[in-house]
Amino acid sequence: MVHGIDDLARAIRERRAILFVGAGVSMSVGLPSWEELVAHMCEELGVPPGEVETGTGAGYQMLAEYYRITRGSIGPLRSWMDRRWAVSPEQVAKSKLHDLIVALDFPIIYTTNYDRNLEVAYELRGRPHIKIANAKDLTSVADGPTQIVKFHGDFEDDRSLVLTESDYFSRLSFDSPLDVKLRADALGRTVLFIGYSMSDLNIRLLLHKIWYTWQASGFERDRPRSYVFMAHPNPIQEAILDSWGITILNERGKNPEEALVRFLAELKKRAAEE
Repeated sequence: MVHGIDDLARAIRERRAILFVGAGVSMSVGLPSWEELVAHMCEELGVPPGEVETGTGAGYQMLAEYYRITRGSIGPLRSWMDRRWAVSPEQVAKSKLHDLIVALDFPIIYTTNYDRNLEVAYELRGRPHIKIANAKDLTSVADGPTQIVKFHGDFEDDRSLVLTESDYFSRLSFDSPLDVKLRADALGRTVLFIGYSMSDLNIRLLLHKIWYTWQASGFERDRPRSYVFMAHPNPIQEAILDSWGITILNERGKNPEEALVRFLAELKKRAAEE
């Protein structure tokens, strides 16, 4: 385990940490990968899969943009995603990963996933929570319940979805209500990112924006350190993230899901220690 987990555990114990959840967590309960989404759009649009570049993480966004242009809206695509990405409560109930996320009791959880798996995990375990997917939801924020912030939107609100290339470009300014909330939440707290690949340009941009906000403030040395869990980090990613004040944490496991479960279990154990 990389040095730094004790500081992270202390921040969780003192409720000074927030969690950022990516697609890897949803895939652990059976949701399809982005590659399957690309394959579906290619089939529906008659586009040869070889013409879509997915290595940069932006291929599906361009394809979704093309879908919107040719079909007039992404409504049918969203409906397909909603049906295909539906996970039964029984699957979520059996998920050790979701059990650990709820048990760690973060006051705020951000997620770029559109599905309801996190909300279902809290409902099944009888833990209070509130979903925030748009500006209107911000008016319902109250102390106590865990805030689950759907940073890229929610299937229940088509207008909130960040899916096409234009959607992502519109978010680059980071001045939407949820962006303003993120900056306020992240400035004074430790942030832990799980379920992300550092090949994802969008998450790297987000990490850079958080770092830049602190650097521009003139108080960069006072910033709480943030963390990214990666099952298979590499020296290049580690050096870049470290320059942004972000520590990579990892754990052994037969696969990324097992490694993440072992990491969160150890984190829970240490957070419980006085």
